[in-house]
Amino acid sequence: MSPQRILVLLRHAKSDWSGDQPDDLRPLAKRGRRQAPEAGRWLEEHSGGIDLAVVSTATRARQTWQLASAELRTSPPVHHEDRVYAASAHELLGLVHELPTDALAVVVVGHNPGLEDLATTLTGQSVSMPTSALAVIEVLGDWQSSAAGEAVLLASGRPPEAVPSRGPADRMRD
Repeated sequence: MSPQRILVLLRHAKSDWSGDQPDDLRPLAKRGRRQAPEAGRWLEEHSGGIDLAVVSTATRARQTWQLASAELRTSPPVHHEDRVYAASAHELLGLVHELPTDALAVVVVGHNPGLEDLATTLTGQSVSMPTSALAVIEVLGDWQSSAAGEAVLLASGRPPEAVPSRGPADRMRD
């Protein structure tokens, strides 16, 4: 039996629309700079640790992770990934399939609608992800075999609330 895997999806915090920069260069808004650390504090309190962060190269996603990860006692290695920006659920699932087998808990910092669609695809449940929201998903089996409807939504929201499921995750503390 494969060890349990936890996929945490983190939508970037609120971005600033006041400038005229290209979409991928938009920074966080003041509200976003307040939201992102809250997500990090929740992760620190409720996760058993994160082994890897896969972060969109968009400015707002990188800033979100920088602020969120500053709240973690141990910050994981970060992989900045162009393919997360504007990715569909199908494309994001392809990235999940490529995750290293030794990473048991991975956070992906990205964008909607891709993150919402991925969470919904994996769990079979409708998952709303406003800015700075988290979705914590238990992947049953290896990353490479992750498939539609074969994962369990453990928690979601801003801040995340537990979702009734088949049982608590070993790597998630209540």
